[in-house]
Amino acid sequence: MRQLAFADSLVRRFAVMVMLTIAALFFAETSSAAPMPSAKELRAALFHSDGSLQEFTAKVPATEFFPDATGYGAIQEQPPLVPVLKGEETLGYVFLNSDYVPSGGYSGKPIHIMIGVDKDFTITKAKLVKHSEPIVLIGIPIEKVNAYIDAYTGRNYPRDGMNQDAPDVISGATVTVMVINETIARSAIAAAKAMQDGGAEEAVPAQPKELTVVDMDKQEKSSWQELTGSGAVRSFQLHVGEVNEGFIKAKHPEAAERAESSNPEDEFIEMFYAPVTVPSIGRSLLGDAVYEQMTKQLQPGQQAILVAGKGLYSFKGSGYVRGGIFDRLKLKQDGNGFHFRDRNHRRIGDIMATGAPHFPEIALFTVPTEQTLDAARPWQLELLVQRATGPRDKAFITFDMDYNLPAAYTKQIPNPDYVEPPPAPAQTAAPADAAGSMAAAHDDGELSVQAKIAQQAWRDKTVQIVVLGIAIFVLVCVFMLQDWITQYPRAYKAFRNCYLIFTLFWLGGYLGAQLSVNGQLSVVNVLAFTNSLINGFNWNVFLMDPVIFILWCATAFGSLMWNRGFFCGWLCPFGALQELTNYIAKKLHVPQFKFPFKVHERMTAIKYIIFLLLFGFSLYDMGLAEHLAEVEPFKTAIILKFGRAWPYVAFALILLLIGLFIERFYCRYLCPMGAALAIPAKLRLFNWLKRYPECGNPCQKCAQDCPVEAIFPEGNINENECIQCLNCQVLYHDKSRCMHLLLAIEKAKKQKAREERNEEIRAARAGATKVTPEKA
Repeated sequence: MRQLAFADSLVRRFAVMVMLTIAALFFAETSSAAPMPSAKELRAALFHSDGSLQEFTAKVPATEFFPDATGYGAIQEQPPLVPVLKGEETLGYVFLNSDYVPSGGYSGKPIHIMIGVDKDFTITKAKLVKHSEPIVLIGIPIEKVNAYIDAYTGRNYPRDGMNQDAPDVISGATVTVMVINETIARSAIAAAKAMQDGGAEEAVPAQPKELTVVDMDKQEKSSWQELTGSGAVRSFQLHVGEVNEGFIKAKHPEAAERAESSNPEDEFIEMFYAPVTVPSIGRSLLGDAVYEQMTKQLQPGQQAILVAGKGLYSFKGSGYVRGGIFDRLKLKQDGNGFHFRDRNHRRIGDIMATGAPHFPEIALFTVPTEQTLDAARPWQLELLVQRATGPRDKAFITFDMDYNLPAAYTKQIPNPDYVEPPPAPAQTAAPADAAGSMAAAHDDGELSVQAKIAQQAWRDKTVQIVVLGIAIFVLVCVFMLQDWITQYPRAYKAFRNCYLIFTLFWLGGYLGAQLSVNGQLSVVNVLAFTNSLINGFNWNVFLMDPVIFILWCATAFGSLMWNRGFFCGWLCPFGALQELTNYIAKKLHVPQFKFPFKVHERMTAIKYIIFLLLFGFSLYDMGLAEHLAEVEPFKTAIILKFGRAWPYVAFALILLLIGLFIERFYCRYLCPMGAALAIPAKLRLFNWLKRYPECGNPCQKCAQDCPVEAIFPEGNINENECIQCLNCQVLYHDKSRCMHLLLAIEKAKKQKAREERNEEIRAARAGATKVTPEKA
């Protein structure tokens, strides 16, 4: 009784300590970003779920979008926007992305962004004003998101189209930034169209009457001197000193000190580039044979450019060898940019134009079929220059190289899309059903926006999806064949360690660091799923993150077939981190500690209490639940690689430190994710783990060796706590340690000895029987 009373007291105190830690972390994050809000402000921030242009214009001054502004004008209802005024002059407009397109992120709730545009609909400023994204609320610093959104300043989507390259993805927040990119672009186009159709005075610029196109009839060849002199082949040159100055201006003085040469006058790089799908240029640079071969391989309208370079710096680099992408070179036109991949590249031995110098690097790049390049219009090449500033750190700067095809290689043709502008209509009131039509268009766009993001995400992550699929297939095979595999303990242990290393460094490390993919499931995913079932389920919300979606499907399948251990014991990067660090600690003879079983049993209830509290808060307000879910150290240790404020890092490190002495301490007692998976795992279809009658009575070997104490002293397995490490199944087949097998072996030996003695007796008796008649 004393032991139980002690356990109850310990559990209560530990639960209080955990909740106080969560509260401390929450307020530490709040205080580090801004002054402590009042109770009223905190409640409004956590519990208010709506947002309107009127609400946000009262909080965000007009000078955020136009520094010379004196204030906002009257808010229009159709289309929903507000003019920004300088006295009586209209400088531009501000609108809310969520008023034009659905902007639901991974949380399922809108991401509200105020977008300021000038009269030509060029973005002057975009500002995030409200969101419920869990990774941003409790993981990614808001400064990173604001810097990402600032990169949209200067873009004109109504004029230049949707296919403009998004800024670099924020690691760990892929879905969120994809939604931001998609909704900024779509809402800008929708707002411009609404204004053009009768909302505001200014309209989007009309199509030109004539188009400039490449003159495909011009086929004559030119010398290298003629091509470079006319601008058909452009050149770009940098010296080491210019690059050093660039790094200094970019506030990377440490990179300037690591120059490729000590002489600033040395040639850093000299590049020449030109579009070779222009017949005269292509035949001159490639020669007739290569040019004809290239044109046969290109799709109609597909373009190609030739790039040649020399100097201390390579425009190719080695990134295309490692990852198949030429990360140092980017082609841009009208704000749209893309990198070439290895499949778009062909090596060229020499330039065939008369008088051309020799270049050590010559590349023929074809524009991917999913991208576009109008060779008759201006375009740019962007050169990325990188230098190492430390063992793992690098600094980057970029240089732009412009190209404009000379008029001698173009011609004018009538524009088939040109329409004579109608006379200005008299000012009339907006149709009575305009608001209803816009609302219907908003609803109709929801599927297309989220479906488009989901489709793009699955295309971009094909390699990750295939690797993850193979890993899950291997794990299923191991579980299905566990009776055979666990008969080879050394091979099985080596396999398990290798699989945990894969989970930690590929699923938890590589995907997040290199490819901005979140490979760590969290209780936040559980809460978001249940919240969506209540508020309106949409498959596309979950399909936007393929890795998480596949992991969820695998976890659901594994829970029904086995239990929560399919994920917790094998596919959880933080669980793998705990087990591997504890394995190293054991090798270093770090003492291991175990609570008495009754105490351990009571402490396992803590994680269920935490999960039920989080689940209850999520029904009341999802944002508050996401904040409280900071009890999970996953985001700090796995998603953000300890790149957070010190209270979060300290919390995660303390849990890992305890895990050196108590294996998987967090998994056993605190993890709400494990608790959430244990509840539906009660529905599992099969019981794969085998036991002998002697297990627990009298043999306690499996219970003593279970790494998470998931075996009762009576011998039966607690499936809620089992992580499917299969350690007990290895013992089940181990003839040198399992008491049942040892007894069976000893019994077999005795039986065999008894049979041998009986055989000897029968043989002796048979011999005696033969001798007796002879004597007679």
